Amino acid sequence: MISNFLILLGVVLIIFGLILKFNFKLPGDILIQKENFTFYFPIVTSIVVSILLTIIISLIKKIK
Repeated sequence: MISNFLILLGVVLIIFGLILKFNFKLPGDILIQKENFTFYFPIVTSIVVSILLTIIISLIKKIK
């Protein structure tokens, strides 16, 4: 049971690492570019990461 959790955690971390490495922007992320100003707020990416962390934490609580 713990080995399944560790495998799932590894897969989630690999996917999250790839997203960060390739600067993956999901549709819905806010990007405003002007002459000398750039504002980027990854709102959809933040929601996805929050959901994944919620799932991971709930799995950890079930194991204990």
